[in-house]
Amino acid sequence: MIMGAPGAGKGTQARLLEERRGVSHISTGDILRDARRAGTALGREAERYMAQGLLVPDDVVIGIVADRLAAQNHSRGFLLDGFPRTVRQAEALDRILGEGGERLDAVVSIIVPKDELVRRLAGRRVCRQCGAMFHLDVDPAARVGRCDRCGGELYQREDDREQTVRARFEIYACDTAPVLRYYRDAGLLHEISGVGSREEIFQRVAASLP
Repeated sequence: MIMGAPGAGKGTQARLLEERRGVSHISTGDILRDARRAGTALGREAERYMAQGLLVPDDVVIGIVADRLAAQNHSRGFLLDGFPRTVRQAEALDRILGEGGERLDAVVSIIVPKDELVRRLAGRRVCRQCGAMFHLDVDPAARVGRCDRCGGELYQREDDREQTVRARFEIYACDTAPVLRYYRDAGLLHEISGVGSREEIFQRVAASLP
């Protein structure tokens, strides 16, 4: 599992682990945004919360993760990104994994100063077509407003706007930080610095995994 405040780089590091270690990357944020773009009932329900920077209700997210874990082949392991975000979700995950004879090996928490997080989120741009991420300052697209991979339009997600970002930080501090204590008490938590290049951070992440 990989954890961190909004903008800490969870998704980037998760994709690197998927590419280099062959693990299944399960991102609840990506699942919910796909459902929102598709206009499904789940997507419409999730949009009401995500647009305000609020957490999608536990029961909805727990069901999504349970279905995804059951549907995919995890012979080389899996990586959870964006779940759990509450202690209730963490407890539900323990039950889900226990029923399948599985368990978590490690929980990696990426630590980044708040000022750096605000800067990262304000400059982040996402491709509407393929979901690739860029940053106006540190990783800009070759063409302004266009994705380097597919040529799709780049946009700023609603949940990356300043007002929403502030709400997301407050929610993380109130609801998600207790999850870190939950896994610290279980002896699974590894805290690493999320400052530096992608490769530097990846080496720290990889060194913390079994």
